[in-house]
Order: sequence, then structure tokens, then C-alpha cells
Amino acid sequence: MGKYLLDKLTEYTESDAYPLHMPGHKRQLRSFGDAFAIDITEIDGFDNLHHAEGILLEAQKRAARLYGADETYYLVNGSTCGILAAVSASVRRGGHILMARNSHKAAYNAALLNALRVTWLYPETDMRRGICGSIRPEQVRAALEAGMCGQETDFSGKFYCGNQKRADSNAVGGEKSGRIAAVLITSPTYDGVVSDIRAIAEEVHRAGAILIVDEAHGAHFAMHSYFPESALSCGADVVINSLHKTMPSLTQTALLHVKGARMDRERLRKYLGIFQSSSPSYVLMAGMDECVRLMETQKEELFDRFVHRLQALRERLGKMKHLRLVTGEEAELYTFAFDRSKLLISTEECGSLTGPGLAKILRERYHLEVEMAAERYITAILTVADTQEGFDRLECALLETDAGLECESIDNAANRMTTEKKRTVLDESDVLSMPWPEERLAMAEADELPHETIRLKDSPGQIAAEFVYLYPPGVPILVPGERIPEELPGLLLRYRKGGLNVQGLADYSGNTIQCVSHGLQQDDGD
Repeated sequence: MGKYLLDKLTEYTESDAYPLHMPGHKRQLRSFGDAFAIDITEIDGFDNLHHAEGILLEAQKRAARLYGADETYYLVNGSTCGILAAVSASVRRGGHILMARNSHKAAYNAALLNALRVTWLYPETDMRRGICGSIRPEQVRAALEAGMCGQETDFSGKFYCGNQKRADSNAVGGEKSGRIAAVLITSPTYDGVVSDIRAIAEEVHRAGAILIVDEAHGAHFAMHSYFPESALSCGADVVINSLHKTMPSLTQTALLHVKGARMDRERLRKYLGIFQSSSPSYVLMAGMDECVRLMETQKEELFDRFVHRLQALRERLGKMKHLRLVTGEEAELYTFAFDRSKLLISTEECGSLTGPGLAKILRERYHLEVEMAAERYITAILTVADTQEGFDRLECALLETDAGLECESIDNAANRMTTEKKRTVLDESDVLSMPWPEERLAMAEADELPHETIRLKDSPGQIAAEFVYLYPPGVPILVPGERIPEELPGLLLRYRKGGLNVQGLADYSGNTIQCVSHGLQQDDGD
């Protein structure tokens, strides 16, 4: 019989493993003591989150003051429920939303549940490292202006609003209105890339739409000027922050902020009641309130120290000879701004050492656990709760590993530690540069039509009926309704061999994929 979860968690926390990942409290805070002792339900004197009038209303008002919001709502189901509620409240069923293609899967689920017509904004991609860049304001303006005219627009050869070609057939289960009701942008991305929210907000509001910003990874932006401006201060109407990602708060805790009068708050509250648990955890809500209290009393001291440590670490890591610190200023990567609390270390110049290989070296040799390992880089999340010891251990580990790459020993060790399977050396001919798939059916349409199971190797050219994504970060590689590219089977095979976590497929083995039944795939004129 295997270990019970609590036993395994206790054993792990008693080890010297150091977290370079979320949650942002980094297991350093001990505010609660015995969590069971404060785990209650909606008893007298403790208010009700779904009808807050007392202590929970005051707690949410404190959070609103801290972030500069007109109104803030606690989220105990993470940013996911905030995204679901914000999209559902701002776009009527069957309506039209403009959305960044590199959004989190929660945004796709919101569009799917509401049978929305989606126009995509495609970010430029750094093909050397596989990192998506910022969304440009001119992309947003062009997509908003295109509307229902059926125009397919090529923006400097970098992206296009792909489903405008099928505008008349994409309104499923609702009013066929061409007006884009809302725009959803992810900023910062999982990699720390920030878009020009101020300029984008101007374009969105000029078109009479609502701007929703998934700022899950930017809850710390409002705390210090070292970081990019918060989306709320740049004019966004609705902003979702995951406190647990980059702030000292418990997993699953998040905030939804509203500013201005564009969002129908009564409708928003209705959907928050639908997507949130009817039994919100008082432990989680107390954790959010304690995070806010800590910022009210110690924000300047904590963040000044954090920024000082970050600056010193980034300066020293910038001198590595083989491993590369991603700065957001690379010529191949378009970024309006970059979150420097995200530490991205690229292995692009390290031969066969890939992201999973470097992550395994850090884990097994230095007992450091990073947030994510992509093919050519790793991501470490640093927060205000990280200790000086944590900073020092990370710096030492990376500098030692970089120095060891002068000889073959570290490279060979990485191959041994990564996988027993044969690995290939990445080069520019690899299918890392797979283009964004082409949309042929709306998501809701593809989801509702009959499906058939096809071997993955035989699937190129078919229309997908299920999502495919790496987790983390949870951004879909393939969306229902998109044509499966020729490169996809080889790409997924390489991901699996490289130790990356491919999810979304009903077939966990990855041998088959669900597609729209062949006889029902619509003729698009090809």
C-alpha cells in the first residue's frame, strides 16, 4: 500500500527541498497553527461570501483598497472561477469575444461553456526558446475594426484573426451579433511577458467593449514600482489575480477586481455564485485577509528587500557563459515589459542539455524544485517570501552548473539524469516552430458534433475535437475546431520523450486523438 498524502507531504516538508515554485508563501509563513481549529462554516458572526455584509465584506474592501479597485471579490476556486465568471458576465451566450490565443485553458472553457464566437489574437513567438511575446495594441485595434466583415487580416506576417473567415457560422446557440463584447488578454504570461495594457484598454474602450485581463501571475505588480504597472492601474475593467502564485497566500486563493462602470456587477456576482463553491473555505479566506494585512503593515520593507535580492541575483546570473538568463530584451522575443521576478534560464546553447535535464540536475543535485521545465528553458518563481538562503542556493546551483558545462561531465550527467530513453539534440530544424493551428470550426461546434477516435500519427488534416496542452502552463497547443498540423504527432512524441507533461487527450497514452467525424467536417473551400 502506498503512502497517505499527509504522510508524504510531511516527509517532504521536513526535507531540505527548496520551492522555486508556487504557492508564493514558499512554506515560510506559519500564521494559522492548526488549520482544523479554524475550519468553520457560515455560523453567526462570520458572514457569507455569497451574500457578504459583515466581516467578509470588510475583508474584500481591504483588498480593494490595497489594489486600487472599485470592488474586489474573493475567489476560493482560484483564478479559474474568476475567468469563467468574468467572461460569462461580459459576453452573452453565443456572443463574440476577442481573446489571446495563448490564454489559459480556463478562458477556453469559458468560451466553450457559453458557445462564444472567438476571434484570436496570435502573439509573436520566440522560436529559439518557445516563448510567446506580447500582444500588440495594433493587433487589437485591427481585430476590433474588422468585426463581421469577413476580412482575414495578416498583421506583419506574424498573426491573423483566423476565424473571421467563418464569421457567419460561428455564433452557436445565441444571437449572431458581430460586435465584440469583450477582449481577454493574459498579462503577464506564465513566462512573465507583459503587454501594453494601457494602450490596449484605449482601443477596447473606443470599440465599446470590456477589457478582461488575466493577471493571475501579476498579483505582486501593485506592490512595488520595480515591477510592471498593474493592469488595473492601466485601465482594465476586470482583473483577476492569483494571490497564491506570487504572493504569500494559500493555494487556490485569488482576487477578482472591478474598476469603472462597464462591467455589470450584478451579473458578475451571479456568475461568481455559479462558479464558486457554495461552501467557501474560511481557512482560505483567512489566508487572503492575512496576506492583505501583511501588505498593509510591511509591504515597503518586504518588497524593498525582495527587489534588492532580485537585482543582485539577476546581475550575477547574467554573466553565465552557457546557460542564459532570459531578460525580455532578446531580439527574437517581443515584449512590451517583463516581470523580473520570473527567472527563466535558457539551455539553448548547451547542446543536449534541455529544460527537463536542467530541472533534474537542480532537483537531484541541489534539492531545488523549479516551477516549470519547458524544452529549452526552466522557470523559477521568486516571491517576497523567499529567504536569502533560497536565493543563495539557487545562485550557487546555476553558477556551478554553468561552470561545469565547460567539460562533458555535466552534459553527460544531464542525459543520464533526465531519462533512460534516447534523446535527440535540438536544432533549428526541430518542430518547435510549429505554427498556430488553423481554425475550421468554432469550439462549441466541434465539441457538439459526433467524434471519432483516430490514431495520432494518422490525424494531421483532421479537425480536432479535444484540447491538447502542456501542463504547466496550461495554454492549449490544439483547440477543438482546429485543423491538426502535420507537425503535431512528432511534436507530442518528442515532448513525451523529453519528460514534458502532455494533457488534454482522453487517451492518456497519447496514441489516439478525438476528431470531428470525417463525414461532418465542413468544406472550407480547400
